[in-house]
Amino acid sequence: MIPCGVWARRALNEISDVYRTNQFKARIGWASSMGDSCLRRLKHTLDQPGVHIMISLSRWPVVLAPAFTASSIFAADISSLNIAVTSDWNTGHNGEITFTNTGDQPIEGWTLSYADGSTLNQAWNCQWTLESGRHIISNLSWNETVQPGATISVGFGADGPFQTDFTDAMFNGEPVGVLYNGEDDGDDGNDDGNNDDGNNDDDGNNDDGNNDDGNNDDGNNDDDGNNDDDGNNDDGNNDDQSSGCIGDADGNGTVDVDDLLLVINDWGFCTGCPGDLDDNGSVDVNDMLVVLAAWGACPDVGPGDKRIVAYYIEWGIYGRDYQPADMPLDKITHVNYAFANISDDGRIAIGDPYAAIEKSYPGDTWDQPYRGTYNQLNNVLRAEYPHIKTLISVGGWTWSGKFSDVALTDTSRQIFASSCVDFIRMYNFDGVDIDWEYPVCCGMGSNTYRPEDRENYTLLMAELREQLDMAAEEDGRDYLLTIASAGGVDKLENYELAEIAAELDWVNTMSYDFMGAWDLSLTGHHSPLYPNPDNPSPNPNVRNFYNSDGSVQPWLDAGVPPEKIVMGVPFYGRAWGGVNATDAGLFQQANMVPPGTWDDWSSGATGINDYSEIAEMIESGGYVRMWDDVSKVPWAWNPNAHGGHFISYDDPESMQYKMDYINDLGLGGAMFWEVTCDREEDLLNVIHQSLSD
Repeated sequence: MIPCGVWARRALNEISDVYRTNQFKARIGWASSMGDSCLRRLKHTLDQPGVHIMISLSRWPVVLAPAFTASSIFAADISSLNIAVTSDWNTGHNGEITFTNTGDQPIEGWTLSYADGSTLNQAWNCQWTLESGRHIISNLSWNETVQPGATISVGFGADGPFQTDFTDAMFNGEPVGVLYNGEDDGDDGNDDGNNDDGNNDDDGNNDDGNNDDGNNDDGNNDDDGNNDDDGNNDDGNNDDQSSGCIGDADGNGTVDVDDLLLVINDWGFCTGCPGDLDDNGSVDVNDMLVVLAAWGACPDVGPGDKRIVAYYIEWGIYGRDYQPADMPLDKITHVNYAFANISDDGRIAIGDPYAAIEKSYPGDTWDQPYRGTYNQLNNVLRAEYPHIKTLISVGGWTWSGKFSDVALTDTSRQIFASSCVDFIRMYNFDGVDIDWEYPVCCGMGSNTYRPEDRENYTLLMAELREQLDMAAEEDGRDYLLTIASAGGVDKLENYELAEIAAELDWVNTMSYDFMGAWDLSLTGHHSPLYPNPDNPSPNPNVRNFYNSDGSVQPWLDAGVPPEKIVMGVPFYGRAWGGVNATDAGLFQQANMVPPGTWDDWSSGATGINDYSEIAEMIESGGYVRMWDDVSKVPWAWNPNAHGGHFISYDDPESMQYKMDYINDLGLGGAMFWEVTCDREEDLLNVIHQSLSD
């Protein structure tokens, strides 16, 4: 017979419809004859006054139906509906209705209705019907759940001029106030006086997560600011779990099967036990009901001081089969989406339309305005992880060719900035990350370069800042502006460091790709924390400043506040082949570029390996992990592969040194390139544990 804990995990994994339409209900849909004794034990545990239990040992479901509603324990609420005009013309207008869950618990399913108002002829992001003079607007499958702090927006088209006589407004059967364009109309008795437009989710941190300087991804991830923690529950006051979430007994940011099992295991008198969620000295049915009522992802309790910025690559949906939902968003604060391009007329442009807005995912409907990874990241996943901020990253190594042109004149800067504002509004991004590789020189040979790029880059950021701030005031939310900056000190001479940083929420330093197989004359570390004096490079910048510390110090020396600096780290390695075996290949000559993890016919051999693949190489034997205690980074060496295979990379030990550096200097967090390279989350776990409050 399987243990009751195993049985319960399998059974409870299928709990559904918890806290649905304000009726607390849990259905357990799995069972076998082996679970009968455990079921009887569960029934005995839950068979308490106020709980009605129906059980059939031969056929399920088991239904737990408490004689109260969830709203009697925790409130899921909205402050008001905000109805705003987004565009109008002589014969009609488009508008938007937004609301925010201002309560403590998720709203599972929603319907709003009202009488009178504008004469609608269509609606999107919702189901819309007209019944007996009342407009009925309800959720679609993908926006059914509204997490605490999350905002839902639905759009509509209407005939004639905009009307401000929406009356008798109801939300899930309860009266609710109405605001017009963010302002109370003064005569709606249901209005609570709040003029929030529903977009209150930004913490003011806008990090961007940079790309890279030698290939088209840079992978920044720095800083998490997250509310998840290391699994230590709390100090005995279990209504204040480390995740800040009632019901999260194990403190991991999600109320799930593990929390319910923890309650069962702690059953009885138990002062200070993690399962004693109501802190009354006893783990009992009340604690179990707390868990079931709070089921799901915990609400965000606000980001901490540090940022953890992840780059998500648009092309990851193909060969890598890494979809937006695969990201460990509970360990990340910001996602930089790589990349958007620049059109020939100087405007931001979608990189891959199929991936971004056309690809269908489960739950998509024919009438939603866009699908694809944009919708998954900015709408579907945001509902589950309301703390996440997303930025569209523009440019990268491959698409930086037109930055010099868009930064050149007042007019070109205004056009580009205006297009970015329109873009993030249309696709619900929280900001813009500029990854210009690079101003003045040193990117792809096909790029346009000008000596005045240095000053024009600052002017471009100033224009973006001004237009984003104006949009933020109009929209009632904060918009972020960041850049991915060069790591090499010689390239940083082409930035007005203090001036450009003043326009930004923060800077993501691309503190990697300092060495690579584009130069076969010398192997070395592509992301050392500190310089190694044994490096024989004839270039003094490479010897002394091509390292993480060397990429950060120029910003600090220019007077940039340390909290505005997010240091980039790589989740990938760079390799050389045909390497001399002296010193296990370190600082030796090579003669070939070895294969990488994701090479194909178009890329050829790249010598770029995911960290996950490198870890497997070392575990499988043949490769030896070496350590440079001066630069505080490892390398992998195999004399029998590819004529001598040298791989420079970061592992958990070197990542810990870098996180200590970030904390010791009071930097703003960490950025990483990129999230698909660390499938087991070994590196991300170090970042998250080190930078979380």
